[in-house]
Amino acid sequence: MARDVQITFDCADPAGLAAFWAEALGYQLQAPPGGYESWEQALEAMGVPPEGRNDASGLVDPEGSRPRLFFQRVPEGKQAKNRVHLDVRAAPGTEGETRMAALEAEAERLVAHGATRLRRFEPEPPLGTGHIVMADPEGNEFCLD
Repeated sequence: MARDVQITFDCADPAGLAAFWAEALGYQLQAPPGGYESWEQALEAMGVPPEGRNDASGLVDPEGSRPRLFFQRVPEGKQAKNRVHLDVRAAPGTEGETRMAALEAEAERLVAHGATRLRRFEPEPPLGTGHIVMADPEGNEFCLD
């Protein structure tokens, strides 16, 4: 039986973190429900008070093939290293210095959008192709692979 997958992020600022990941992955904000031109209009009609309008945010792949991303506000901050993380495939099909140059360029672009660079792992053939460990604006680790 086929199943859909949604990736959920617990966070302090759903709209802000969603904006980062939309930029990182080429996703877009999920459209508001039918009959509404904006989420602000929909939330107002649903009676959601202003202080609750950044409690959640959803992103979708414009092509419709990758999983939906959901961001939900939680009261506690990040406590420890992620047990699961995303690998952002920023240089598929490349090797060596070409690969690492592409990863460095993507790391620089994401730092400009609020990411933090944590560590670089050099290629170690035959199986280690090299990658860069990053953190999103709320400290969630991910790899540029």
